[in-house]
Amino acid sequence: MDEKKTHDVNLIAYCGLYCGECKKYINKKCPGCRKNQKASWCKVRTCNQKQGYHTCADCMTDVAECKKYDNFFSKLFGFIFRSDRKACIYRIKEVGREPYAKEMCDQKKMTIKK
Repeated sequence: MDEKKTHDVNLIAYCGLYCGECKKYINKKCPGCRKNQKASWCKVRTCNQKQGYHTCADCMTDVAECKKYDNFFSKLFGFIFRSDRKACIYRIKEVGREPYAKEMCDQKKMTIKK
């Protein structure tokens, strides 16, 4: 029996990815960005936690201008996985967290693809 998944705004990673559709999360190999204590290396996560933001969409700085968000590793990650995290943040800003989480869950997508 195929269990119907529901969307959860707490599964939106600080960078805009949707952990609820990540294979590692689904296979219980990762607790998701918010609960992953091993992710202390992530500057985006640390910045959002310090600022009290849910995601980078809450910040007044455009992610395209943010050195913590738009760096070499994020560009490499984006290239390898064809992931457009900036588009994810812009989409959250456009529609809000709840509709974004629902869209990603309904479309079974972890990220907006390039």
